[in-house]
Amino acid sequence: MAMDVMPQQDPESRRPPEPSPQDPYAMPAEGATAVAPPPPTLRTTLRRAAFGAVAAGVLLAGALVAVPDGDRDAPKEPGPVERAEAAATAGSPASLSDLTALIGDRQKWVESHPDDAPSWATLGSAYVEWGRRSADAAYFGRAEEALKRSLDARPGERGNGEAWVGMAALANARHDFLAAKRWGETVRKQDPKAWSVYPVLIDAYTGLGDVKAATGATEKFGELRKGVPALARTADLYRGQGWREDALATAREAADRATEPAEKAEALHRLGELAWERGEPEEAVAQFDAALRTDSGHHASLAGKARALVALERTDEALAAYQSAVTGLPRPEYVLELGELYESLELDGDARSQYEKLGGLLEQAKAAGVDESVIRARYESDHGDPAVAVELLRGQWKKQHRSAAVADALGWALHRAGKSEEGLEYAQQAVDTGVRNASYAYHLGVIEQQLAQYGPARRHLEEALRTNPAFSPLDAPKAREALETLGEPSPGGPGDTQPPPPPPPAPVPEPKRESGPETKPEQEPKRESPRPEAPAPAPSKTPPAPSKAAPGTPAAVEADASKSP
Repeated sequence: MAMDVMPQQDPESRRPPEPSPQDPYAMPAEGATAVAPPPPTLRTTLRRAAFGAVAAGVLLAGALVAVPDGDRDAPKEPGPVERAEAAATAGSPASLSDLTALIGDRQKWVESHPDDAPSWATLGSAYVEWGRRSADAAYFGRAEEALKRSLDARPGERGNGEAWVGMAALANARHDFLAAKRWGETVRKQDPKAWSVYPVLIDAYTGLGDVKAATGATEKFGELRKGVPALARTADLYRGQGWREDALATAREAADRATEPAEKAEALHRLGELAWERGEPEEAVAQFDAALRTDSGHHASLAGKARALVALERTDEALAAYQSAVTGLPRPEYVLELGELYESLELDGDARSQYEKLGGLLEQAKAAGVDESVIRARYESDHGDPAVAVELLRGQWKKQHRSAAVADALGWALHRAGKSEEGLEYAQQAVDTGVRNASYAYHLGVIEQQLAQYGPARRHLEEALRTNPAFSPLDAPKAREALETLGEPSPGGPGDTQPPPPPPPAPVPEPKRESGPETKPEQEPKRESPRPEAPAPAPSKTPPAPSKAAPGTPAAVEADASKSP
């Protein structure tokens, strides 16, 4: 099996060529919803589209189709463009070096063929993929303009469904999941057997927290497109529902069946993530190392390895791995993790530097139309202004972004802002999804402890440390400290789980009364025997349901939504 040698080169050598200044698609980003999605009732001729227009807009799912070039009769070794097209039509990721070659090829082609709608769609989808995998959001603006050019040359209802799917992929990359859902569902209604639309629908439904719809889309994708891509999506579905054994078995099958380097590295990375979440850092390091041996430029695996090295107390190696990862793939979440690692080591100056870098990345993302509210809110909750975090996350909730990650972040932000009672419901909702995330259990346990729900608090803090004892260099020690504060449960059973009350004060003896020979001692009034106090009721395992939903809670939001037309 031929290995991709490009990741060993300097990262700049793999960057797609810059379009010429005259190119009309080199324009600023306008946002994922700058082009309004078409109405779902449009009729189309998608089934009559040529093979080259089947799925060019779903490079995120690996669905690029070739526009043939050159003589195909003479047998030859596939070049990088052909390899990228072959990977895409199989539903697999192309290597970054092959993706670079494909972008350059399509840039040259559309300069002389400006009305080639499929090639514009291919170029736009390739830009989306490059921006997503390189953490360079500037490419999303180019992607949007290229996809617009494709739709101008051939509207979606006239058979250009690949550009519609490309717009859905772009919206997902910008975290505009409602727009992605509208684009994707439009394509699905016109052609339910177009397998290339289902990966973008899965991402959109997952971002919206619609587990039922995501499950249905994953199952349909598996029916239409067998092999490693379907196995990978199914493993992710199981992982999100907390089905660890099923997720692991499916992810292993995907890794065993993967052949191309980029596909193999992704599969091994998934195994590393699963091992990390199980609290098995040594296994995680082994899987991430295997991914890096397959593709040395797989920086996501380098960040995962750094996370696991922290748990193994190999701190110097972890710092070096993190620094390399954020240099090669400057994703905001990796920069935040590195800053928190520095903070846990009391290297406050280095931590501040990373937090400043995080702020710059978030501004760049915003300028490119990418909504990074969840990452910014995570920072504000623990290192900045929790009230800002609450405002950001309430906005996400109103946009129907109700995934477990958003629910957990909003619950924690409310707690940090002094609104623990309101935050409890959101934190509980995140844990109730079933996902085995130690941070979610920790957040819920701390909120319950604040609300004097000691039994549930102890249970969830123990669950966090049992799931992954080193889930965070900052929060894992706090979880252990909180458990020590709660102490061991009393032997009285579930009804006696809170800390024992302080002992009653000792009675003060009455002073003796002296009586003379000529005085009679006063007769003491008859005292009634004291009435025994009723025993305090045992704390309930679950808090009673409020008679009316508090403003801002999920129940209140749903009630308001049901009243709107």
